Amino acid sequence: MESYISSRGLALCLLLAAGGLPGAERPLNLKMGTLAPTGSSYHRSLQAMGEQWRNATGGAVRLTIYAGGTLGSESDMVDLMQTGSLDAGLLTAVGLSEIEPGVSGLQNMPMSFRSLEEVDYVGEKLRPLLEKRLAAKGYVVLFWSDSGWVRFFTTAPVLHPADLRKLKIFSWAGDVHQLDIWKRAGFNPVSLETAGIVQGFLSGTISAIDTPPLFALASQIDRQAKHMLELNWAPLVGAMVVHAKSWERVPAGSRAALLAAAAEAGRRVKAEGRAENDRAVQAMVKRGLQVHKVTPAIEQEWRAEANKAQDLLRGEIVPVDVYDEVQRLLREYRAAGH
Repeated sequence: MESYISSRGLALCLLLAAGGLPGAERPLNLKMGTLAPTGSSYHRSLQAMGEQWRNATGGAVRLTIYAGGTLGSESDMVDLMQTGSLDAGLLTAVGLSEIEPGVSGLQNMPMSFRSLEEVDYVGEKLRPLLEKRLAAKGYVVLFWSDSGWVRFFTTAPVLHPADLRKLKIFSWAGDVHQLDIWKRAGFNPVSLETAGIVQGFLSGTISAIDTPPLFALASQIDRQAKHMLELNWAPLVGAMVVHAKSWERVPAGSRAALLAAAAEAGRRVKAEGRAENDRAVQAMVKRGLQVHKVTPAIEQEWRAEANKAQDLLRGEIVPVDVYDEVQRLLREYRAAGH
């Protein structure tokens, strides 16, 4: 996928080959895209959900999954859903934020969350608000999930923020706000499509990326970026959403069964994904990855660095009301003695 245009063109060809635009098939075949690696626990959970959908509806509703970024970037997938060429997507907060910026409050606040329990608590509390806003934009949320912590994978050892400033860090193509925040914080971001990450490392275009270990393993990023900073920078949060027009085509009597299967898949994606991240680190260590652990003092350096960026994030990346609510919920959770 050489460019935004070519990735979209390939996506449309794949969708047309699978039966054309939504509405052209009987039984109903819902098409969904995701960056989740083919064969990963995420992919297998989605496949199991699709099988449950088929069984629950007697074959009347089926799910075709395009995994591993087959349809391009998350931006591409959102565009395809908007135009009716794709029905659903398992997206991270990056893609979801293109639909509803408030979702960024679950992911784009570095060092705000101190544990995955805090991620769970805030996510559950924000869920009604975010689902209402996504519904207003024409999307139904089938489940929320996360992929555990994002880590920094780099071509040279990184322990301190100053070390990362010497490198060229990947930034999601199309996310101009993220690119701007990195720059204003004194770092060197490079905007790339996800399909260009591996080649970016090979060519030296980038030398650092923040990503969950599972994705680093699946993409073999560790072959080039042989260093990982064991810092809980931010969670990678996501959700499976389906366009309301596509959901309305599902027989009303079948929706409850589909939602139940989706909720089960969401729980499985979270539990297995978090565990798989740990196993991914172990697998990469066996083939040469060097893990750099942080001391409390070094963690405080990163927290101070993240705190400097909060004014840049509030209102520019994360809507003010959502940002403030996340902070309030974190104070509430910690005050309860968790």
